[in-house]
Amino acid sequence: MIDLRALREDPERLRASQRARGEDVAVVDTVLDLDERRRSAQSSFERLRAEQKSFGKSVSKAQGDERQALLARAKELAQQVKDAEGEATRLNDELNDVLRTVPNVVEDGAPAGGEDDYVVLEHIGEVPSFDFEPKDHLELGESLGAIDMERGAKVSGARFYYLTGVGARLQYAMLNLAMEQAVENGFVPMYPPVLVKPEAMEGTGFLGAHAAEVYRLPEEDLYLVGTSEVPLAAYHMNEIVDALPRRYAAWSSCFRREAGSYGKDTRGIIRVHQFDKIEMFSYCDPADAHEEHLRLLNWEKEMLAKVELPYRVIDVAAGDLGSSAARKYDCEAWVPTQNRYREVTSTSNCTEFQARRLSVRFRDGEGKSRPVATLNGTLATTRWIVAILENHQQADGSVRVPKALQKFLGLEVLEPVKR
Repeated sequence: MIDLRALREDPERLRASQRARGEDVAVVDTVLDLDERRRSAQSSFERLRAEQKSFGKSVSKAQGDERQALLARAKELAQQVKDAEGEATRLNDELNDVLRTVPNVVEDGAPAGGEDDYVVLEHIGEVPSFDFEPKDHLELGESLGAIDMERGAKVSGARFYYLTGVGARLQYAMLNLAMEQAVENGFVPMYPPVLVKPEAMEGTGFLGAHAAEVYRLPEEDLYLVGTSEVPLAAYHMNEIVDALPRRYAAWSSCFRREAGSYGKDTRGIIRVHQFDKIEMFSYCDPADAHEEHLRLLNWEKEMLAKVELPYRVIDVAAGDLGSSAARKYDCEAWVPTQNRYREVTSTSNCTEFQARRLSVRFRDGEGKSRPVATLNGTLATTRWIVAILENHQQADGSVRVPKALQKFLGLEVLEPVKR
C-alpha cells in the first residue's frame, strides 16, 4: 500500500509511476479526493464527539424543563455523532479499497513500458557451441532417467512431473548448494508453511492481478503459495522488528495454476504447477533498500556462477513488475535448444508496500515506528535443471556436473541409463 503522506506531498511521482506501468493515472486524483473527504469527515466526527462529551456535563447539572430540552438536544447530537462516524468509516473503507488496487511506486531509473521493454544490463559467461545436435532438457532428462513427464501426467495431470534418480539428486544438490551459500552469508534458514491465510496472500500483493494463478482451498480458506516470499513476508506480520536487516532463506515447494499460459512451454519442466525453490527474503531500513536489492542480485549471480551457466541480467520494465515491486532484476540463463534466454532468478525491491499492508514496522533513530522495506530474490529453483542439463550436455548424451554440485551429488557426470 502506498504512503498517503508522500502522495499528498508529491502526487506527480505516483502519476509518473502509473504512466510508466501503463496504469490509470486518474486513480491519483480519486485517491486524493477520497483522502481529503475522509479526513474532513473524521474531523467532523471528532468535533461532534467532543461537543457531545462537553454537552453531557451540562445535562448532568440541569433540572426541570431545561434538563428535558437538553436531553432532547443530547439525543439529536448522539445521532449526529453516529452519522458522522458512519460517514468517516465509509469513506475510510472506500479509500482503502481503492488503495489496494494501486501498485507500488516505481523506483526512479526503472524502464517504462511492458513485458518486452526490459533493458539488458549485462551478459555473463559464454554461450556453448556444440559440434553435435544438442538435445533439449526433456530428451536428456528421459535418457538419464531423471525426468518422467508421462507418469506425472498420469497421476496428477498436465504440467506435473516426477524427478527420478539423478534428477531428484540433482535438485537436492542444487538446493543444498543454494542453502549453504545463504547460510554462509548470514541468512537464517527457514522451512515455511506453504498454506497461508488470505491476509498473508493479500498483504504480499498476490490476490490482485495474480489471483488467477493462485490455488485456493475454499473449505479451509487457505491458499497454496506460489513462492515462499508470501510466508516470509508475513512472518513478522503485526510486529515491530528490531536489529535490521533481517535476512531469511526458505526452502519450499511452490504451486502455480499457470492460468493464461495454455499452449506455452508445455514440453518439459519449464512452466509447471509445482516446483521447489530457495527464496531469499530481507527486511531492512527503507533507506538501505536500494543497496540491499543489489546485494540480493549479486548473491543470485554468485549461485549462477557456481553452476556454470551463461546468463544475462535484465532490468524489468515497469509494466511487467507486478503490483508489489518498485524495481525488479531478472537473471535469464541461456537455453541452447530454444536459442534464447529464459528467466531463472528474479529479485524485487518492494520498498514499504508489503510492510504497510502487513503492518511490519521498526523503530527509527528517533524511536518512531515506521514500515520496514521488504525484498525478495530467487537463489535456486527447479527450472535451473533445464539450463544445467542443456548447457552441460556432451555428445554421447551424458551431462557434465558443475564442480560446485559434485560434492552434494556425488557424481562428476550424469550418464544415460539403459531402458
